[in-house]
Amino acid sequence: MRVAVVGATGMVGSVMLKVLAERKFPITELIPVASEKSIGKEIEFNNKKFTVIGLQDAVDMKADIAIFSAGGGTSLEWAPKFAKEGTTVIDNSSAWRMNPNNKLIVPEINASQLTTNDKIIANPNCSTIQMVLVMNPLHKKYTIKRTIVSTYQSLTGTGVKAVQQFENERNGIEGEMVYPYPIDKNCIPHCDVFEVNGYTKEEMKLVNEPKKILNDDSLKITATAVRVPVVGGHSEAINIEFKNDFDLTEVRKTLHETDGITLQDNLDTNTYPMPLYAADKDDVFVGRIRRDESQPNTLNLWVVTDNLRKGAATNAVQIAEYLVENNLV
Repeated sequence: MRVAVVGATGMVGSVMLKVLAERKFPITELIPVASEKSIGKEIEFNNKKFTVIGLQDAVDMKADIAIFSAGGGTSLEWAPKFAKEGTTVIDNSSAWRMNPNNKLIVPEINASQLTTNDKIIANPNCSTIQMVLVMNPLHKKYTIKRTIVSTYQSLTGTGVKAVQQFENERNGIEGEMVYPYPIDKNCIPHCDVFEVNGYTKEEMKLVNEPKKILNDDSLKITATAVRVPVVGGHSEAINIEFKNDFDLTEVRKTLHETDGITLQDNLDTNTYPMPLYAADKDDVFVGRIRRDESQPNTLNLWVVTDNLRKGAATNAVQIAEYLVENNLV
């Protein structure tokens, strides 16, 4: 099992390597790949040193699987070149997510859609993954009519330069500004670029991607995405209106029994999800479960996950695991 990690020196790429090692993914040969400026650098994996190579060299090596975390432009140009050589690509960018010819996969929900013909598989947006893991079992049980989500997204979703901006501000150092405003002691309601409808690309990902993953175009979703001064971990306040009424005890039981979800919902002990405790964990944490008392059949939840792990690296590795376990590569 020859595995290429494209973007191996980046923030998500390094977490992918960590997750591959932790989960003991059956790699016989690791191929770390990065942009020209990183070629020749060494990375460590399973206590061994590996030299980073360029994209064309990696294509020529005909890996079994290539996990991409190198930006949409790189994915659009290079994923088809890898696929042409027989490599199955799992792409973490937004490049292929809404393409009707590419599957958008959260393994706990829809990995069974995958076949040997799927050579470019899309990994969903980090904020989408944690939301749909919660929506899926509840939609099956009560039928979702409308979802309102407000996100509180970590700096790490922007990348290493955003973390550096935050650290500079915290330490009184002038430096490069990734955001249009200071992020320390601030919240910026602006994740990704604005579109013509006044929503950001991040917000529209939350609107569109769940429909594809849950295979239901009737879902009505609206989103506000906010960048907050947290280093690691996305949080979401989710309000869901159902067609059918629900019992809160049954809701908690359903979520507790869902693969990939950990219930943290005990007000007596102040137990609820927080980024601080989701760090370096793979589950999606759910709590503050309560009725919306302003209208019927409506639920409020608070959902947190480590955006670099389940929101990106872990989900991609889980897709790779499914492919191997089902002889699809």
